[in-house]
Amino acid sequence: MTIPYPWLENPWHELMREKEKLPHALLFTGEAGIGKLALAQYLAQFLLCESDAKTTQPCGLCDACRWFIAGNHPDYRLLQPADAEDSVEESDVAKKPKKKSSVIGVEDIRDLSDFVNLSAHRGGIRVTIVAPAEAMNTSAANAFLKTLEEPPAGAVFILVSDHWRRLLPTIRSRCRVFPLTIPDHKTAMHWLETQFVVNPVLHLAHVGGAPLAAAEDAAAEWLPVRSAMLEKIAEPATLNVLTLAAELEKAKLDTSLIIEWLQKWVYDVISLGMTGIIRYYPDWKDALERVAPRAHLLFNLLNELNEAQRLAYHPLNQRLVLESLFFGYLDALRGQDRRG
Repeated sequence: MTIPYPWLENPWHELMREKEKLPHALLFTGEAGIGKLALAQYLAQFLLCESDAKTTQPCGLCDACRWFIAGNHPDYRLLQPADAEDSVEESDVAKKPKKKSSVIGVEDIRDLSDFVNLSAHRGGIRVTIVAPAEAMNTSAANAFLKTLEEPPAGAVFILVSDHWRRLLPTIRSRCRVFPLTIPDHKTAMHWLETQFVVNPVLHLAHVGGAPLAAAEDAAAEWLPVRSAMLEKIAEPATLNVLTLAAELEKAKLDTSLIIEWLQKWVYDVISLGMTGIIRYYPDWKDALERVAPRAHLLFNLLNELNEAQRLAYHPLNQRLVLESLFFGYLDALRGQDRRG
C-alpha cells in the first residue's frame, strides 16, 4: 500500500517516527484540498492492519485491510455531516435532490459513543475519523468533548479540520495538532499533470495552491456560474445585485462557496491595488485592473466577508445573504462604510 499522494510522504514519515506513542486524539489541520482526510484514512488503516510484518505501511492484504478498503471494517467509523433530507418516493413527480447537511449533530455523537464504548470486534483498537471536525454544532462538540476527556480504552480519534480555529479550544487542547501544508508548486503541478488536468497553473491559482482542490476546480460543473458572477462584479457600474443574487440562488450552490469566490475577488483587488500581485484570478487580470484603483476602499468589506463565511452554514436565507454582501461591495467601492 502506497501513501495516497506524494506530498504526504514527509508527514507520514513524521507520524511513523512516533507510531509507538501516538496519542488517543490527533487533529490534522491545513487548507482544504491537500489530502488531510486521505492521510487520516491511511493512518486508520495502518492502525487497524493486523499483519505481523507491517512496519510503516498497512499491508493491504490482511482481513482487516480488505475490510477497511471495502468500507466495512467493524472497528472503524467515519463521522461526517449526514444527509439532511430523506430520499423522495419514486412516485413523486418533481423529485428533489438529496440535500447534504452541513453539521454533525448531537445524535451523531451519541451514536458514536455507543460505538467507541463497545469492545473491539477484532480485539484491538477502534478508530474514529471526524471530518470536518468544525462541522460539529455546539451541542455535538460539547458531547464529543466528554468522550475526549475520558476516552474508552483502545479508542483512537483522528479529527480533520480546514478551519481548526472554529473548534472548541478545549477540544483542540486534548488533541495532538498535526498541521499539514500546501505542497510546493512543482510537486502540485506534476501531480495535476498526471491527472490530465488542463491548464493546471490556472486551477492551482483559483484554489490557492491545493492540488486536490485544483483538480475539483477543473472538473466543476459550476465553472460557468463563477465566470458569470465574476463578469458581473467586474463591472460595478452596471451590477444588478437583485438579479445576480437570484441567479446564484437558482444555481443551488453552497453559500460558503459563493462567498469564497467573492472573498478571493476582493482579496485580489486589494492585492493588485496595493502590491501589483494577483493570487487567485490571473485569468481576470484586465477586469481586476479596472477595479484595483479603489482597492483601498475594500478592507472593511473583507472583514465582513470573513464573518459571513463563518456563518455560512447557519440556516440563513441565501438570497438575502448574497444581496447584502453584493450591496456591501458596491457601497464599499463608492466609499460608503455601512458600519456608520
